[in-house]
Amino acid sequence: MSQSYDIDHPLYQVGPSTLSFTQLLNYFMDPSYKRGNMSRISDLHVKTGRPVSFRIDDDLTPLPEGENISDECIRYLLGILLVPRHLEQVLDEESPRDLDTAFEWSAQNVNFRLNVFRDRDGLAFVMRVLASDIPSIQEVGLPSEKIWQDITTLKRGLVLVTGVTGSGKSTTISSLINHINLYRKTRIITLEDPVEFLFKSESSMVSQRQVGQDVPTFSDGLRSALRENPDIIFVGEIRDTETASLALSAAETGHLVFSTLHTRDAKGALSRIVDMFPAEQTKSLCLQLSFSLSFVLSQKLVPRADGDGRILAMEVLKNLPALGNLIRTGNWQQVYSTMETQAKEGMMTMEQHLLHLYQHGVISKESAIAYTNEASLIERIG
Repeated sequence: MSQSYDIDHPLYQVGPSTLSFTQLLNYFMDPSYKRGNMSRISDLHVKTGRPVSFRIDDDLTPLPEGENISDECIRYLLGILLVPRHLEQVLDEESPRDLDTAFEWSAQNVNFRLNVFRDRDGLAFVMRVLASDIPSIQEVGLPSEKIWQDITTLKRGLVLVTGVTGSGKSTTISSLINHINLYRKTRIITLEDPVEFLFKSESSMVSQRQVGQDVPTFSDGLRSALRENPDIIFVGEIRDTETASLALSAAETGHLVFSTLHTRDAKGALSRIVDMFPAEQTKSLCLQLSFSLSFVLSQKLVPRADGDGRILAMEVLKNLPALGNLIRTGNWQQVYSTMETQAKEGMMTMEQHLLHLYQHGVISKESAIAYTNEASLIERIG
């Protein structure tokens, strides 16, 4: 007879209390960790031999008085989180496998992205909370209204949102797409791994497809989407040459394509795409990118000076004629200086936005310097 697992069973010692998994998950709902409608807690980290920890405002924080969790306790938690076949896979010590899946906390109607793995100490897993509501563009906090207005009225082109893991890329794109969904009559197809925000078709018709469940890969899903008469396609991430090529072609042939890349700045996004391809294709790729690209938004989440959560800092590259010429020639060195001098046209460097936030008292001097891409900002702050 298989073991039963109870989400409300007390099993983890924190000081004098023994907490259930429900009580651990309740930290995500705690009002003291909220900023507006957004939780400041993004992830739950569990690892054999360490206290249960939460990522709060980007800092990994162990539960005060939390005991080092045992392998046996983690096995019980995984029994709650996983279906039997997945539990069997991760507990197989002869051929252990990592697992990416999702977990629905039905009591609170909250979804999580879940990764289970092993390290030298034993079992471990990470849960990232997925927002149940798509924030409005105003809530996301883009640097100016003109930026999102220009993007959400585009008919074609490639819009890239870049940044490190956990910098809010999916949130930004989802808010842009949902604004289009609310106010334009379009056909929207998303390809995600996993689906994070759930769209409800409004003025637009939206189909969300999950990689590994509805389509094998991003490139397969994108190839299929191009036959489905879309106006707008969201590709969760450009990971390989084939996906990059299809995304560029789709943007060039009259579709509005949104996607993400893991680069620290807008300039790096351009070179990253070109570098995906063989050197002999560089010239043609630069030409195609100069015609296909519309915007690159590169973002970071920076701690607020008052300690109340984090705020979005963003670099904005807009493909104006001056930028298009640099992209065609692969002249990445001059991209930054061109962005600096084109502020009136809607462009902004990360340093300009960090300086603005510092001068208005939103972030500290230390944070502005810590999150800069260019040492020149230190001189401007003084």
